[in-house]
Amino acid sequence: MFQNYFKQYTSAATLAFFRLAFGLMMLLSLIRFASYGWINKFYIQPQFHFTYYGFEWVKPIGIYTYLIFIICTLAAIFVAIGYQYKWAIWSFFFSFTYIELMDKTTYLNHYYFITIISLVLCFLPANSYFSIDAYKDEKIRFQSIPRWTTDILKILLAIVYIYAGLAKLNSDWLLEAMPLKIWLPDNTTIPGLSYLMNQTWVHYAFSWIGAIYDLGIVFLMLNKRTRKLGFFLIVVFHILTRILFPIGVFPYVMIISSLIFFEASLHKKILNFVAKLFSTNILVFENGKEKVQSFALRQRLKLSFLALFIAFQLLFPFRYLCYPDELFWTEEGFRFSWRVMLMERAGYTEFIVTDKKNSKTVQVENSHFLTPFQEKQMSFQPDFILEYAHFLEEYYQKQGFENPEVHVTSYVALNGRLSQKYIDPTINLAKENESFTHKTWILPFNDTIKGF
Repeated sequence: MFQNYFKQYTSAATLAFFRLAFGLMMLLSLIRFASYGWINKFYIQPQFHFTYYGFEWVKPIGIYTYLIFIICTLAAIFVAIGYQYKWAIWSFFFSFTYIELMDKTTYLNHYYFITIISLVLCFLPANSYFSIDAYKDEKIRFQSIPRWTTDILKILLAIVYIYAGLAKLNSDWLLEAMPLKIWLPDNTTIPGLSYLMNQTWVHYAFSWIGAIYDLGIVFLMLNKRTRKLGFFLIVVFHILTRILFPIGVFPYVMIISSLIFFEASLHKKILNFVAKLFSTNILVFENGKEKVQSFALRQRLKLSFLALFIAFQLLFPFRYLCYPDELFWTEEGFRFSWRVMLMERAGYTEFIVTDKKNSKTVQVENSHFLTPFQEKQMSFQPDFILEYAHFLEEYYQKQGFENPEVHVTSYVALNGRLSQKYIDPTINLAKENESFTHKTWILPFNDTIKGF
């Protein structure tokens, strides 16, 4: 069965379209990010950066951080036009991933999505059609390519949607309309829309429709008879979320990416339109041959890696099952699992640093070390709190404290509930180390959220 599948082919125009669209979307996203001054705000100005466990060495490099963004931007351009594609896509993957890992304060699901898509593109013949590489070298010019090279991108899109839908099958989302009941009221200045957003029935409708949409949209797009309806719903859904929520370019990324589900004839029309803008023609790429799937050692290794990668993407979001307490409370296993906009958390965390030997006590003013955005994110995320505690330990050691202890008074409110004490104040966080094990110093959640 697998051998028969790998003998199936599809038009190279589909993958070429995706490459062009992906490159252009990344270019616009990077330009937007720089134009808002976010490179300086998020990566250069802060004196402290929250890092990912295992990637503590990935940090901004001062003013040279701009160079990483320049490399990423140039790589996005080269990916779009298909020039020196292999170098370009690997350069984009490494530079963008480095940017994503520099500070987890800026974590977003769509950054992770871009990272995994760019990694997979490193192994695909996306420059075999409608690219400068293919125009200059007929050896890499192909009219047809193995079907799996486009199916794997569809699988990644399906994972995003279906897992986001599964995550919405919880009591807060479906039975309490949380957190939409908090977010939607007065979330727009459009008169009619503003009135609707304050209606309780609308909060529940959005919650249920959102879950059904995420769970069903991929199946609509896979069926040729329902594909146009599915795409219409995708456009409406993402445009509406863009109006209601400040989620950047993610809606446009998902809209454009979903076009990969359409027939190759549409992609050829789009590419032909682009070609005419530059007074050229795509017919030169139509004389390419079929890229036959090889099963040489190198190709088998590539296919094996991609198969394992997909398996990882399918399993990794369920790692939260390895932890004993409520996921929404501890956030252990929450990131990188396509749990999109499911929580509204607010916190207050105060740090006390003591030196018992010299009878010194300091109540830390967080604004001396963190930006307002960092302080907000730190106040309700346990791994942020722990990392910041270790930073304070090192800082006050340099100030003359001997063996400083770091204790916190922390309160967190989740999805409209009253705030409750979050971290055990008797625990010296300076002696607690980050790991993949359960954080026992997080106090129990005094409620239950049922579901995935």
